[in-house]
Amino acid sequence: MKRSRIALSVLASATLALGACSAGSLGSSDEDSGGGKVSLSFLVDNAPETVKAAEGLAKDFTAKNPDITVKVESRPQGTEGDNIVKTRLSTSDMTDVFQYNSGSLFQALAPQKNLVDLTGEAFVGRTDDNFKTTVTAESKVYGAPFGNFFAGGIMYNKDVYTKLGLEVPKTWDAFMANNAKIKAGGVDPVIQSYGETWTSQLFVLGDYYNVEKASPGWAEKYTKNQVKYATDPVARAGFDHLQQVHDAGYVNKDFASTKLTDALRKLAKGEGAQYPILSSMITQLVTDNPGSENKIGLFAIPGTDAAKNGITVWAPSGVYIPASTTGDKLAASKKFLDFIASPEGCTSFGNASQPSGAWAVKGCTLPDSVPQAVKDLQAYVDQQASGLALEFLSPVKGPALEQICVEVGSGIRKAEPGAKLYDEDVKKQAQQLGLEGW
Repeated sequence: MKRSRIALSVLASATLALGACSAGSLGSSDEDSGGGKVSLSFLVDNAPETVKAAEGLAKDFTAKNPDITVKVESRPQGTEGDNIVKTRLSTSDMTDVFQYNSGSLFQALAPQKNLVDLTGEAFVGRTDDNFKTTVTAESKVYGAPFGNFFAGGIMYNKDVYTKLGLEVPKTWDAFMANNAKIKAGGVDPVIQSYGETWTSQLFVLGDYYNVEKASPGWAEKYTKNQVKYATDPVARAGFDHLQQVHDAGYVNKDFASTKLTDALRKLAKGEGAQYPILSSMITQLVTDNPGSENKIGLFAIPGTDAAKNGITVWAPSGVYIPASTTGDKLAASKKFLDFIASPEGCTSFGNASQPSGAWAVKGCTLPDSVPQAVKDLQAYVDQQASGLALEFLSPVKGPALEQICVEVGSGIRKAEPGAKLYDEDVKKQAQQLGLEGW
């Protein structure tokens, strides 16, 4: 999700850390070598963990298929990397296989024209349905998953929960009841870190699973301007939640200045009990707070119906085959994607780069060494209690959401006016996109 429209600045800053391409990364694909052997080129972004995982997959795949070698090449992240991918596709100069975003950025590649249809491949049946949605165009599947799902949920300190005899809440009322007991126990119930404004969005963005469960097809109606946050109580709930935890005095007193690192430390030390945040931040939490990997759990942002409890997820990037890959290289490339989207591929990926989220391939298992929050997320995915974030289902998202959430969560603006302001914010973007109905 490094480049998705969630516009979380901590992730955006990572994607903008542009680096040089590796030698030969802008050149054309290698030709098949003699003796019936095939050499594939594999382009990935230059994030260190991405490169490590790609090289691990290439090595393990070749060990299993000695007649096929895979050479990993890298490209910058961010806008520069996007332009490289689009240019190379348009000039038929793309590598044999490449890794790129799923979701809206994948759709911008004109997959029907530029990518190989993989719908009939065996690995598609092993792929999680949520992921398939993000790499599908006109009912055809074009990619295999590269990496893990991560979620918008609530990390919680298990020691605090155990001490106070609390259970993981499956409804918002149960969550608020827990908050009252936590505050009475002398601990901040909900940590907020508005010193980094992107973190303010999780009660809204992470609530989309509940919106979709209550109003199936809401994203499609939203894209057509047929529903709005301010006038739909189900959708407005995320804004209501921001207001409720603030007005009840359940947030840390220094919420306005607290930053992500501070919030994670508070959670790890039990100074705060719960933190609405992206599950991918568990990596930073464990790195900065050694020994906390099994003390911090994860649960979904609760809705109104315990029977429909589930978590909102962001999909991993995909691996694709450009239309310019043909012949023996095409057959070998499909074989490589089949390996990536298999339990063996998951193991290979995990050996190179410890998973920070749930697998998007059925039959894959996490190593015992992953943090408890990652195991909790995988359980939601395995139980089919997960659903895609709104940004994977609609192109409509306004740039001012994080500032509006800070205002609502700080008591500056009430939930309904905040939701109304956001409706105006997304209207501008929808009009810029030329969407019908706006």
